[in-house]
Amino acid sequence: MTSRTVSQVPQPTLFDRPVGLLRMPSPLGRIELTSDGFAVTGVQIERDGRLPRDGFREASIDVLVAAAEQLAEYFDGKRRTFDAPVAAEGTPFQLRVWSALAEVPFGTATTYGLLGREAGLSIAGRAVGGAIRANPLPLLVPCHRVLSSARRVVGYSQGQGVQTKVWLLDHEAISYR
Repeated sequence: MTSRTVSQVPQPTLFDRPVGLLRMPSPLGRIELTSDGFAVTGVQIERDGRLPRDGFREASIDVLVAAAEQLAEYFDGKRRTFDAPVAAEGTPFQLRVWSALAEVPFGTATTYGLLGREAGLSIAGRAVGGAIRANPLPLLVPCHRVLSSARRVVGYSQGQGVQTKVWLLDHEAISYR
């Protein structure tokens, strides 16, 4: 498996940040993908029939089309890894956690504490959980693969919450309690 890091989005000026927006259907509800023109910068799963940018016109660009195709293949059971470029805004701590998340393979799970240690952070799992909740790239950076130390599903900030996380875990045949 190749190492994949979540890069930090460079600070834009008013004039050099093209924006892409694409929505796609999925078994979880609609998914909204956003881009800075070079990488996917956001993934949102519909919650209660709404997406953050409903009402905005789509602006489809190549990187979003490629990401949507990869996500469709994932939902169809034909893809286990993603290689669409991703970039996220976050603190150095969050970026380390998200990069560690990107390394958790399909069909496996980790815990909040173990993920923190793998990211080289010897701190409480609660802080790692906060960074995971702030993940702007769910699915592409698989935060659903993190369970409590007792292998329980303890929360999910996208879609319909725990129900969405359970669907994703079942889709990848990841065992949990």
